Amino acid sequence: MREKKAKKIVFNSAEEMPLMIASVGSQTHNLTGAWRNIRPEIDLGKCLKCGICWKFCPEPSIDIVDEWPVVDYDYCKGCGICAEECPAKCIVMVEERR
Repeated sequence: MREKKAKKIVFNSAEEMPLMIASVGSQTHNLTGAWRNIRPEIDLGKCLKCGICWKFCPEPSIDIVDEWPVVDYDYCKGCGICAEECPAKCIVMVEERR
């Protein structure tokens, strides 16, 4: 089996670098969940209230309210990391409702 190696990317100047998002936290100013195809749904009956979903969510999309996780679908991108990391497997990814 061939070993995979990451290529080192070198930029000689700032002009050579690709454009990136300039403002940190821009997702909090823009509703980014509109293009999502799948969404997490939480079965609170199985939830352990451990907060793992909140810790692993790469966006500010899961909040803990009265010890329970709540998904903010305005910002959730449907990546599924919360469902993958949940130890209780109480989060399932379902097709987005339009």
